[in-house]
Amino acid sequence: MSHVSESDLDAAAAAVRDGEPVVYPTETVYGLGADALDPAAVERVFDLKGRARDRPISLAVPDVAAARRYARPTERELDFMRAFLPGPVTVVVERREAVPDALTGGRERVGVRIPDHPVALDLLRRVAPTPVTATSANRSGAGSARRVADVHPTVREGVAVVLDDGETPGTESTVVNVSAGTIHRRGANADAIEAWLADHRG
Repeated sequence: MSHVSESDLDAAAAAVRDGEPVVYPTETVYGLGADALDPAAVERVFDLKGRARDRPISLAVPDVAAARRYARPTERELDFMRAFLPGPVTVVVERREAVPDALTGGRERVGVRIPDHPVALDLLRRVAPTPVTATSANRSGAGSARRVADVHPTVREGVAVVLDDGETPGTESTVVNVSAGTIHRRGANADAIEAWLADHRG
């Protein structure tokens, strides 16, 4: 049962639409969310994290159909997404033109997240079709936040709204490039993902 109120979700959605960042819970850790198509909003996320601009940030959407608005997944990538999403997985796929260079560090691919968390999905549906940045709500190089109390004060004080839904599980998402068959970061479900990649070679 979520501890987050409708009014808090409304405030967070309004903040994202206004280019302001928010903190939101996911099935991994707390995330830092802003309009992923707004370069200025994306820059604020980088600033709050103290993150190098050449380290890409992923985007979160509420479902696979929304992902296809901003990415060009192959049939194999779509099969993978339908198998593992929503879930603690970031799928790196070819981006569409609407996705700004600020988000991807100029790369042609973008990480896509569909978080398996009711509050995160509710927020994403409220701001749809706008995708939201999906990056941990921490200072770059510091540990991820499983509770709002763990969010660095610089981040917590720099966002418009904090959606506090108690403690999150804490395992980072697995980052995978399905077309290359490469796992960039092992996290939740990594063994199952490896097995799927082995069974579905392109």
